[in-house]
Amino acid sequence: MEDQDGSGQNEEEKQKESDSTEKRTDAVATVDEPGFKAAEETAARYSRLKLFDKVIQKSLNKFIEHASFKVFASTFRPLYKKNVKRMEEIHKHFTEMLQKSIQEDIMKLMEEGKFESKFNELDKLEIKAKDNPDPAWRPSGVPEQDICSFLMPYYQKQEAYMKLELKRIQAENAALAERVRAGREGIAQTEHRISTGVDEWKATVTEFERLASSFCPAHIFDE
Repeated sequence: MEDQDGSGQNEEEKQKESDSTEKRTDAVATVDEPGFKAAEETAARYSRLKLFDKVIQKSLNKFIEHASFKVFASTFRPLYKKNVKRMEEIHKHFTEMLQKSIQEDIMKLMEEGKFESKFNELDKLEIKAKDNPDPAWRPSGVPEQDICSFLMPYYQKQEAYMKLELKRIQAENAALAERVRAGREGIAQTEHRISTGVDEWKATVTEFERLASSFCPAHIFDE
């Protein structure tokens, strides 16, 4: 009985180990499947910003390698001969500051150029292009036609924009002309009222003088 129980336990343990091995094998197979690799490649391809950072960092490292201690020491040979350790410290500090300065300049350029948003926009355009059933543009082999096909939509948009601007400016000019005409009419009416007032005032003065002369004839004062 004990032997049977022991053999049963051994079989159960072997079965568990076999199941565990199969699960690990399945997991490894899943990682090695072409679809999984394709998904990883797609994700990596879409992370343009990370790829850009990687390329910049690699280029920067290559540039720093050219400023090696050997080149630095050969440039400042007299100082190198006097104090090698001091030259090593200077070179280390120089490369660190140089790398830091270049990285700061690159970050400023990326911020000014808005690289992150533009990379994301490129990703969106690529995804959108996959869902577009229309064929993508391809060069025809005739440069003149390709330039025209590329520039014509731009010029058409510019033409439409200029027409809208022209209409807006013409409307503004018409409104200004109407305001000028109304102003001139107002000035003319004011001048007419002033002229009429002056004529009425002159007529009033004349009538007053006539009445005054009739009440007090001039020969009375002469006497």
